Amino acid sequence: MEAETRKIPTHEVTYSRLRDMILYGHLEPGAAVTIQGLVSELEAGMTPVREAIRRLSAEGALEAQGNRRVVVPKMTQAMLDQVAFARLTIEPKLAELAAAHLTPGLIDRLRSIDNRVDQTVQAGDIPGYLESNHAFHFCLYEASNAPVLVDMARSMWLRFGPALRVVCARYGRDALPDRHFDALAAMKAGDAAALKAAIESDISQGIEQVRMALEQGEI
Repeated sequence: MEAETRKIPTHEVTYSRLRDMILYGHLEPGAAVTIQGLVSELEAGMTPVREAIRRLSAEGALEAQGNRRVVVPKMTQAMLDQVAFARLTIEPKLAELAAAHLTPGLIDRLRSIDNRVDQTVQAGDIPGYLESNHAFHFCLYEASNAPVLVDMARSMWLRFGPALRVVCARYGRDALPDRHFDALAAMKAGDAAALKAAIESDISQGIEQVRMALEQGEI
């Protein structure tokens, strides 16, 4: 089959769209939505929507409720401790592994994505920030040639993203974590240890913002 005639299966498109709604904070943590409402919003059939919900529930990104409803779980201190441990263990390692595979072209691509991050921060565009920030991290991580770790990182972002969206909305653009400048400098210098440290710092900033908001009862 020619590449231009290939079609992504409907169930995969539906899964990806619902995943992105969770990841970029379009679904509020703790607010239940109906399956029929998702069918309408996603413009998909009941079967692919149910399959997407099943997969995302298995990943911990959704919880089934009664009366044909689902909800994005609220962040808790216990969950944050686990997500923080996983992210701070896996993602800096992915960055370190990726350093050996970075090319000038890939670094330019990452710089271009980071320019979009900066633009969304300046505009206070929170969904745009979340999307471009995610794109920056996973463009880097995918260069690691460590698909198992990348999948684990994606799962943690699904659990963390909705809480970060709430924090960013509450505190505005000053709360948007962005420590990519040091990461890009480390890439240019070919310094894997510095790249690992920069990504760890970037992740830590977002985690601490969510932790502080939890402690103050704001999410």
